[in-house]
Amino acid sequence: MSESETPVSAQPRRVEEDANKSEDQTMPDVQNPSDASDSGSDSDSDDEVQAKAQIEALEIALNSNPTDYDSHVQYIKNLRKQGDIEKLRQARETMSSLFPLIPEMWREWAKDETTISSGGDAFSSVEKLYERGVSDYLSVSLWCDYLNFVQEHDPSVRECSASGISKARNIFERALAAAGLHVAEGHKIWELYREFEQAILFTIEETDTGAREKQIQRVRNLFHRQLSIPLADLKSTLLAYKAWEADNGSLNDVNNSEVDGLSSHVVSVYQKALEMLSARANFEENISKKDVDSEKLQDFMAYLKFEHSFGDPARIQILYERAIAEFPTSSDLWIEYTQYLDKTFKTARIVRDAYNRATRNCHWVGELWVRYLLSLERSHGSEEELSTVFEKSVQCIFSSFDEYLNIFLTRVDGLRRRICASSAVEDSVDYAVIRDIFQRASDYLSLHLDNTDSFLRMYSYWARLESKLGKDLIAARGVWESLLKNSGSMLEAWLGYIAWEIEMGHITEARSLYKRSYSKKFLGTGSEKIIQDICHSWVRFEREYGSLEHFDIAVQKVAPRLQELQLYRLQQESKNASLATHERENPSTKNACEKRKPMSSSADEQSPTKRQKDTAQNLKKTNENDKAQAGHSAAASKAAKIDEKKPESSSQETKHKPRKKSFDDQCTVFVSNLSQQATDNDLRNFFADVGGVVAVRILKDRYTRKSRGLAYVDFSDDAHLNAAQEKNKQILLGKRVSILKSDPQQGRKKVAESSIKPGHGPQYCGKTDSQEASKEKKEEQSQLSSSSLDIDVQLKGRNTFAVPRNVKPLGQSTRFKPQSDGAKEQDGDENPKSNDEFRKMFIRK
Repeated sequence: MSESETPVSAQPRRVEEDANKSEDQTMPDVQNPSDASDSGSDSDSDDEVQAKAQIEALEIALNSNPTDYDSHVQYIKNLRKQGDIEKLRQARETMSSLFPLIPEMWREWAKDETTISSGGDAFSSVEKLYERGVSDYLSVSLWCDYLNFVQEHDPSVRECSASGISKARNIFERALAAAGLHVAEGHKIWELYREFEQAILFTIEETDTGAREKQIQRVRNLFHRQLSIPLADLKSTLLAYKAWEADNGSLNDVNNSEVDGLSSHVVSVYQKALEMLSARANFEENISKKDVDSEKLQDFMAYLKFEHSFGDPARIQILYERAIAEFPTSSDLWIEYTQYLDKTFKTARIVRDAYNRATRNCHWVGELWVRYLLSLERSHGSEEELSTVFEKSVQCIFSSFDEYLNIFLTRVDGLRRRICASSAVEDSVDYAVIRDIFQRASDYLSLHLDNTDSFLRMYSYWARLESKLGKDLIAARGVWESLLKNSGSMLEAWLGYIAWEIEMGHITEARSLYKRSYSKKFLGTGSEKIIQDICHSWVRFEREYGSLEHFDIAVQKVAPRLQELQLYRLQQESKNASLATHERENPSTKNACEKRKPMSSSADEQSPTKRQKDTAQNLKKTNENDKAQAGHSAAASKAAKIDEKKPESSSQETKHKPRKKSFDDQCTVFVSNLSQQATDNDLRNFFADVGGVVAVRILKDRYTRKSRGLAYVDFSDDAHLNAAQEKNKQILLGKRVSILKSDPQQGRKKVAESSIKPGHGPQYCGKTDSQEASKEKKEEQSQLSSSSLDIDVQLKGRNTFAVPRNVKPLGQSTRFKPQSDGAKEQDGDENPKSNDEFRKMFIRK
């Protein structure tokens, strides 16, 4: 027995003896026995101190981070070596409450308890441990340990009483249902079952021919059942069956060919089982590899596809269980498995148990929790059970806030259906529960999902339920007003509120909302279009629901707003047209470097015709204010003179300003379907076997700076580039990445067709940041459209119960991010000119 398998019954004294023995074997220079004893004692003392220090350090680590899986494993291992039974039990219980334990840990726990426990309650406690263990993962070895334990330690089974035999057979049948179809190891359970039944046969008296014949037939049926299943030792099972039949006088010659002397039914099922085993031999060989890696996972998926083609639910289910035992934290595998169970079994208890295990293994996946709640509702779970699962789900850490919202809404959906379908008083649910869930969702998500369509839909749903189920119109309006308080800059929020009032038949209230909204200033791009839409919507509303007086009032109210928008749009179009004309007529007024800098002195660079036109327009508007601004003319003129000198210095500064590094992408691969956690070093390590990596560029979001799952990798020459493309479809950080050669010409062509403005001719030798980003975006779309990204199962590892990165508060929304100073300058903002400056410009020209 190795040190890791030493039972916990070995008290500290036994542990010290083992340590002494091992240390004596590793100390070749010991001559004096007394010296050796002293040296061994000192060494034991040092090891004990070191072990206690490690245990204390692990306790501190677990107190600060209870979800650290590896610390739990190490803590239990150290406690087991020390022989601290009570702490060991508590540590195991704590870990099992947080994580499913692997079969080896359950086997070790059960064997330890079997060794140290005694008395009437000892058997019951160990039996419960085995029951808990076999429910976590599929393990033939754990089932065999359980069956042997029951036969050895259960008095009723050991004495072959009627109740004991019935209990044992029940456990054996459960084991066969769980693992009897396991091609590689299932025969172990069948053999134990046959041995148990044959042992019962030996206890029956020779004179009781009826009972003996009945028991013989039971053993024969077990052989027949086993021979009909494609198991690894099918041929040896047939030989054992023939030997057994010969011992019981039913077969004379056991040395003839395999199937001679057997019944036609047995031969038929045996031949069919052999064919099925032969068809699966290659798949079994592929998944029998000891290394748990991505290739093995893909071998499992290929095997599953093969079994799906036959459509045997029992075989498909057990293969899924085998795959999950190897890859317990693969969320994609769990989702696929539970979807199959939902489709095949629907309301069966096995589906609910599978979702319970899935959420324990991958508790950071919101979709699994949503499906779990739906499964409980589908199988008519109690309100207490649904509430418990919901509360567990909202305590988990998900990768996005939309997952939290989906869980909240799923819970509300179930409560709504239960309220509408409840026929008895005891089954009814108070609507206050729904209101509480909505309020919790609003409090938690309002900071992160404001001004989003999903948040708007939640509030609309909430208000409708308040009026329909809660029968509280005031509360429903309060919900809408709360939405306007948080997301009043969204046109959809106002239109949703108005549509709800119209649906309820409240025309006056809807009209009041139009009056509040049409004059509101909406933020963001396209605000002019939003105001125009709300104005036209009000006019349509009055045409359909209002009187002629109300229609006239609406037209009178919105007309000035529409005129302002029309005037603003004409001014913008005129300004853009004049600027385009100027750039066409003067293509060489700026060099390439000056085109890259913000246009901070556009007024000074205007053509004489443009200046005269603008001056005449502004003179007419500003003549009435000449006297009021006379005192400021001198200061403004001085400022204008300073501004005239400004472009020269600005140009000098631009010459020394470092230019952003450009890439020609001629020897570059485009990597997509990249994990968001991947870094530059991860990509360099991924291509380390290829070599020749010059640069790595991971594309990130403009505002959040998070990875977009895309990257460019530059190589030194075409040989390394071609080698890198050979790594296409390989796994990097659990995701199958797509690697294609970058096609810069295609991206540049699209950018040239859609983005190059007049004046950007052959003299233009650089790219602005926005054009560079546009080129990257165009090439990303081109590369992604040309690649076939397979949806593969995500690989997380066998025992890596990793929790994704914590969700960080999104902070202030970046939807309406303020412009930087440079952007403002680029838009052409500048200090207003005085009347005197306009006159001088006009007279001078």
